[in-house]
Amino acid sequence: MEIESLRSRQWFKLICGASYQHLPAIRHLAQIYTLAGADCIDMAPDPATIAAAREGIAAAMELDESVRSPLVMVSFNDGEDPHFRKAIFDPQLCPKDCPRPCEKVCPTSAIKFGSDYKGIMPSLCYGCGRCLSLCPVQIIHTREQVYIPEDIFDEVLNQKVDAIEIHTQPNRTQEFAAFWQRLSPIIPKLKLVAISFPDCENLHDYLLSLLEGMQPKPRSLIWQTDGRPMSGDIGDGATRAALQLGQKVLDFQLPIGFVQLAGGTNASTVPKLRQADIPVAGVAYGSYARKIVMDFLESRGEEIPDRLEEHPCLLWQAVAIAKQLVSQIKTPSP
Repeated sequence: MEIESLRSRQWFKLICGASYQHLPAIRHLAQIYTLAGADCIDMAPDPATIAAAREGIAAAMELDESVRSPLVMVSFNDGEDPHFRKAIFDPQLCPKDCPRPCEKVCPTSAIKFGSDYKGIMPSLCYGCGRCLSLCPVQIIHTREQVYIPEDIFDEVLNQKVDAIEIHTQPNRTQEFAAFWQRLSPIIPKLKLVAISFPDCENLHDYLLSLLEGMQPKPRSLIWQTDGRPMSGDIGDGATRAALQLGQKVLDFQLPIGFVQLAGGTNASTVPKLRQADIPVAGVAYGSYARKIVMDFLESRGEEIPDRLEEHPCLLWQAVAIAKQLVSQIKTPSP
């Protein structure tokens, strides 16, 4: 059924974040977007995150028997990648008179300067990097978030993970092929594999070289065009790069695979897609989709309940907000 959404160009994927591991928020997002009709939920490939997402999905399906389970996807990288990092700094090095622009710009409030905690809360940081250049004394750095693909083989075999996404970068053909071989024992078990990549020179040849390294072949394949990574919550203009890259890859007419947008996607993406008549198979939403829901839940000024199903009024208001985004791609174009 999920693959049919790709064929009908109505595919909606929620990106929880390859490095985002705030488990209560993961559960909330999975529950809310399952009820809103998401086809796939993408997350960090660690057991606790997967369990939190599956718990949210199960809670949604108990509330509404007509809701189908979205595919559970986990993300890996075949080398250094901005999606797989955390910001770090020593708060003791911060000047006392610092205006703390890092705290103001952080989209998840991961940077704290409170009486009980000072520094970056790792579970909330998803590596967007907006704080790096703003630090007046340049003490904020990043560390790589490393995941081992073999650690989730049992999750795939036990059908707790349905799909995998691989983030790659230009000129990493050999690294990609080597990483694919590490996944080869579970590739036939996966319902779907997505390849996420940015634009580059000779992109057509690069994507064809990636295809050559896909042995064994996946059952279904998505080319995820990462237009402007982790920027959808910045503003409507952030989606422009995603649209341009999506059209570019469609023009390649690759022998296999669906083309799906990501990187800078937000509420303006689908209207602009329809206006430009760009026939991609679907759209993945990350920071924007998370923000519109979490901002609502946090706007009450009260602690967010652990189990939203016990607070139906709050839950269904959040679902209505998520549905406004999901329905854009689910509504057939006129």
